[in-house]
Amino acid sequence: MQYKQLGESDLKVSEICLGTMTYGHQNTIEEAHQQLDYAVSQGVNFLDAAEMYPVPPRAETYGFTETYIGEWLKHQQRDKVIVATKIAGPGRHLKWVRDGGNAIDRINVKQAVDDSLKRLQTDYIDLYQIHWPDRNVPLFGNKVFDPNQERETVPISEQLSIFADLIKEGKIRYIGLSNETPWGIATFSSVSKQLGLPKVVSIQNAYNLLNRVFDWTFAEASYRENIGLLAYSPLAFGYLTGKYLHGKPENTRISLFEGFGQRYNKPIVSEAVAAYVEIANKYKLTPASLALAFVRSRWFVSSTIIGATTLEQLQENLESIDVVLDEEILAELDAVHTRYRNPAP
Repeated sequence: MQYKQLGESDLKVSEICLGTMTYGHQNTIEEAHQQLDYAVSQGVNFLDAAEMYPVPPRAETYGFTETYIGEWLKHQQRDKVIVATKIAGPGRHLKWVRDGGNAIDRINVKQAVDDSLKRLQTDYIDLYQIHWPDRNVPLFGNKVFDPNQERETVPISEQLSIFADLIKEGKIRYIGLSNETPWGIATFSSVSKQLGLPKVVSIQNAYNLLNRVFDWTFAEASYRENIGLLAYSPLAFGYLTGKYLHGKPENTRISLFEGFGQRYNKPIVSEAVAAYVEIANKYKLTPASLALAFVRSRWFVSSTIIGATTLEQLQENLESIDVVLDEEILAELDAVHTRYRNPAP
C-alpha cells in the first residue's frame, strides 16, 4: 500500500480509501466491522463516511453508518486511522436531517459536527467535507446548469469562517469539498487566501472509465490549488465489473433500489463497458482490477474510494493495488474513451 499527502495537510492517506455507505442497510454491523478489520490489516488507514449514510438515504437508517464505524473506532488506536465524513447540504429533500435545515450555516454545521462526533465516538474528525455545495449546481449526473434554480446560499467566506472556529476547537482537522465544480475549487481557495481562513485540502468527486470529466478543467484547478481528488464510484456503481452486461443480478444496488445509479442507465454505457471488459480479458485482468488500477494511475488522484457489500468483493478490490497499467494498456483504454467519451458524466 502506498500513501500520499492530501493537499496541503499533514494527512498521509492510503491510496485506497474504504467507502462505507452500505453500512446500516446492505451490511450489518458485524459485516461492517469485518470489512474495517480486513481493510486495516491490508494497510488501509483512510475511511470515508457521511452523516446521511447509508445510501439510499432514509429516515429510519439516518446516521447508522457513522454509528457502526464508531462502535469499531472506539477499539482502535485513534491516531492510526484517518476518518473522513460529510455534512449534508440543502436541496436534497432530506427532511429528517435537522428537520430539513441543511444550509451550510453556523447552526447546522455545529450540530452536524457534534452529532457525527457522538456517533463516531471520537473527539475529532480528520477530514470534514461538504457533501454537495450549498449553492445551485448540477448534481449527481445532471449536466446542465440552470440559473432559474438559483436560491439563497450561505457565502463561502461564512462557511469557511465556521470551519475555522471548529478547527480551533479541535473538533475537525481539515476541510474538503465533494461534488464540486472548478469554480467552487477556485473560489474556496481564493477566499481562504484573501481572508486567512482554512484552505480546502481535497475534493471528492466521481471519477472512473465512464466519467473522466475531471481530466479537463477540474484537473487544472486541482493542480493549481494543490487539492487532491478522492475518487468515488471508481467502478461506476459496479457497471465496470461487467456484471450488468446481461441483466441485473439479484441483491445489487441497481436491482434492489429503484432509480438508483441513473447516470449509468444509458445505452452507450453498455457498449463502453463491453469494450473495457474486452481489454481486461485480453490482459488477463479482472474488469474491476483494470478499472481501479486506471483510477489509481491518474496523477491527480490522492485516494480511490472503494466500497463493497461482501468481504470477497473487498478482497478483490484491494488486490488491485498490485496491478500497474503499462503504456500499451493505457493507450487501449484511451482509444475506447475516444469512441465512447464520458457516457456517464
